[in-house]
Amino acid sequence: MQNFILDTNVLLHDPTAIYHFKENHVVIPLKVLEEIDQFKRELSERGRNARTISRSLDELRKQGRLSDGVALESGGTIRVIFADKNNPFSVGLSADDLILTLAMDLQKAQPDTRCVVVSKDINLRLKADALGLEAEDYENGKTREADELYTGQTVMDADSEAIGFFAREGHAVIPGMEALYANQYVTLRNPDDLKQTMLARYDAETHRLVKLLTISDISPIAPRNREQRFAMDALLNDKIKLVTLSGKAGTGKTLLAIAAGYHQVMETKYYKRLLVSRPIFPMGRDLGYLPGTIEEKLDPWMQPIHDALSLIVHTRPGMTLNKKGADFLASNPLIDVEPLTYIRGRSIPNQFMIVDESQNLTPLEVKTVITRVGHDTKIVLTGDLYQIDNPYVDSLSNGLSAVVEKFRGEPLAAHILLTEGVRSELAEKAANLL
Repeated sequence: MQNFILDTNVLLHDPTAIYHFKENHVVIPLKVLEEIDQFKRELSERGRNARTISRSLDELRKQGRLSDGVALESGGTIRVIFADKNNPFSVGLSADDLILTLAMDLQKAQPDTRCVVVSKDINLRLKADALGLEAEDYENGKTREADELYTGQTVMDADSEAIGFFAREGHAVIPGMEALYANQYVTLRNPDDLKQTMLARYDAETHRLVKLLTISDISPIAPRNREQRFAMDALLNDKIKLVTLSGKAGTGKTLLAIAAGYHQVMETKYYKRLLVSRPIFPMGRDLGYLPGTIEEKLDPWMQPIHDALSLIVHTRPGMTLNKKGADFLASNPLIDVEPLTYIRGRSIPNQFMIVDESQNLTPLEVKTVITRVGHDTKIVLTGDLYQIDNPYVDSLSNGLSAVVEKFRGEPLAAHILLTEGVRSELAEKAANLL
């Protein structure tokens, strides 16, 4: 068995982390509990996580003294201990120093037992390494790199006859197709003539490749490349209720999602309302510190959404440029832009819902959002896994990555990774070079 010493940020990121170390010893320094206590009154997700871990430890305390160790269902144990018995509250020492001191004491007392510091703080892991201690990031079992995440698309070889049949009939069965996931997008390619290609989607219900939806009348937004064509098919397909779009800046994630939502609310009227949300980081921050009405407080955070709506609305036939995006929203009851702060407890039926910048959400926050979805609602999550502002998540542990992996192969979900920038030549260069 091994000793795993948990940092505060691990428990704030995942309050169930203590149960994920199998038949090993989980150690929580007393200073970590003091830090968690500072967050428990927050109304944010971080505050809820702090309260959750405190309640969990209190329940475990009923089974025995945490200082002596309490058995976990995973087969391991959990202990709450402090580094300096003469100074249990460790006045004058930082939390990082106390964690490292405790780790060194454990390693010295149990030289034959592996001791690992688990933290999402890079600097703490570097300090531990300098002191000869083992340190790991908390990934809840993930060992992949972000580049290895599911892309939602692939390329398959097919002969000229198969491609011709697909073009005529709109469907086909191709060898190797059984390895595809539901709603995975495919580029059929003739290896003898690379110019002969067709775009398809794997339909798990019929177990065959099917043609993409015909896209028309969503001017001025039109797919500019193959990836955007895949994305638009998923956005306009009524059977796909969850769409995740990831990619670097300038690939058109938000614009495509809003264009598809606007079309299905205002033109086809399939959904009753377009709801666009984005986290005001950190999720749950009190907007009362900003002056003005709620609309004025939200305006700086929602400006990217207003820009996209302005482009979509004001370049359509018959529309004029006499209103900004925010003004148009204020006068249109069918379109709403709001923060995720107050979404807990809501039910959202028959709407086209977009959650922008979802890479800044934790898996638990994304779960909270998706479980608000009501009957006949479609939800779209967009984000860039390499532009994360939340210090408690990274490119693998954020909510968007979690949804992509957990819903891989589900018939009601689809994912597309967008890699080709279309905003401008300069924006594409900046995204690749900087």
